[in-house]
Amino acid sequence: MKLDVNLCNNLKLIRTRLGMSQQELANIAGVTRQSIGGVELGQYAPSVAMSLRLAKALGCQVEDLFWFEQDLPEVEAIIAGSAPKQQQSRVSLARVGDQWIAYPLVGNDAFRIEMIPADGETVAVPNAVGSSVSASGSDEGASPLHPYGFPSISKLPLASEVATQKHKTQNQIGTNKVQVRLLDDIDKLHNTVVIAGCTPVLSLLARATERWHPKLRIHYRFAHSAAALRSLCQGEVHIAGMHLYDPQTGEHNIPFVREALTDKSAVLITLGVWEEGLLVPSGNPMGIKTVSDLVEFGATIVTHEVGSGGRMLLERKLQEEGVPLHKVKKSDHIVHSHQDVALSVVSGIADAGISTASIATAFGLGFIPLHQARYDLVIIKEYLEEEPIKQFLSILGHQLVRSQLEILGGYDTSNIGEVVANIS
Repeated sequence: MKLDVNLCNNLKLIRTRLGMSQQELANIAGVTRQSIGGVELGQYAPSVAMSLRLAKALGCQVEDLFWFEQDLPEVEAIIAGSAPKQQQSRVSLARVGDQWIAYPLVGNDAFRIEMIPADGETVAVPNAVGSSVSASGSDEGASPLHPYGFPSISKLPLASEVATQKHKTQNQIGTNKVQVRLLDDIDKLHNTVVIAGCTPVLSLLARATERWHPKLRIHYRFAHSAAALRSLCQGEVHIAGMHLYDPQTGEHNIPFVREALTDKSAVLITLGVWEEGLLVPSGNPMGIKTVSDLVEFGATIVTHEVGSGGRMLLERKLQEEGVPLHKVKKSDHIVHSHQDVALSVVSGIADAGISTASIATAFGLGFIPLHQARYDLVIIKEYLEEEPIKQFLSILGHQLVRSQLEILGGYDTSNIGEVVANIS
C-alpha cells in the first residue's frame, strides 16, 4: 500500500521490547520479514488485515502500533525563560492563569536524578527571542550591587529587574509563542501546579501531594529566591519559594514581594524556619567560627549567584564584621543549588559555602549557624481558587509532612501553612 506520510508507528519499539526478531514476528503474523522491515522504516502503510495480525501477534491494540501524526493535539504556549534555538524542543507544560506555559527540558532542567519525561514537543518557534532572565538565575546582566549586599529595598535589583522584565515579556509575548504537540493527557496537564524555588523540600512536598492526590502533578523548578519571584511576576509559575531577609525592616520576604508585585495581589504562606550558615568539612579542620575567619585562614568559599538568599546572607554577615567582600577567596564557579554547595565542600573544591543545617546533616558536613530564615511560598491570590492549588496547600498541615521536615533537622515547622502576609 502506498506510504501515508502522516502515519506513524511503534512497531519496532514494541517488537524489540518483547525480544522478537523481524522474522519471528513475521512468522507469527503470517507476513513476510520484508513487510515488517518496510513498515518499521515507514516505507509503506500496512493493510487493515496486516495491522490486525501484527497487533494480535504483539498482544496490543492497533492504535498502540499505528496513529496519524495529526492525531496528537497541539496547544499554543509561551516559552518560559530563554526560548530554545532549535525548531523542536522537549518541554513540560502547565496552565498558569489563562495561558499555557512551556518549560524547555534542556541541560540541567531536563533532569532531577533521572531524565524528566516530556509533556510535549515544540513544533514551531517563529522569531523566537530569548528572555534575559532564566528560572535558575545568573550573574550575567544583573544590576550592580552594594559591595556588601542590599542597603535598602529600593536599591534591590529585584524591583527594577521585574519591571524591566515585565516590559520585555509584554513586548515578546508574540515572539515567544510556540505551538506544542502534546505527548500526554491534556487533563493531566491542566491539573499541574508549578513551583519555583531553591529548597530541596519542594521535592518532598511534591511527592507527598501526589501521594494523597494521585491525579495532581507538582512541577518544581529550581530557582533562587529573586529568580523565583521574577518567574511569578511574569506569570510563569503558580508559586514562588523564597527566603530573603531585609536587615532594615527585620522582615523576611514581605518587603521584596511588596516591591515586586505592583499590580497583583498575593499571599505569603510559611513553609517553616530553617537555619542558614556555613557548611564546612566534617570536624571543621580549619576551625572556622565566623565569616571573618574565612579571610584570616585563607579559606576558599563557593558562592551562590546574585539575588540568592545565600549570597545576600554572606554579604550581610561580612558587612557586619567589617570584612570587605573582595578579601574573601572565592571559588571560580558559581553554584545554583544547596546541593551544589555541599558537593563543592565534599569534593574539596571549596572549604566552605552558605547553605542550611539540613543539607549539612544530609551530607555529613560541619555546620556553623549564622541566621534563622523564614521560607515562604508566595501565591497570586487568584490562583488560590484553583482546585490543584487547594489540594497542594491542604497537605502542608499534615502530620506526615511535618515529620518529614522535622527529621531533616534544622527546620522549625510549628507555623507551617500559616498565612504571614497579604499583599494587595
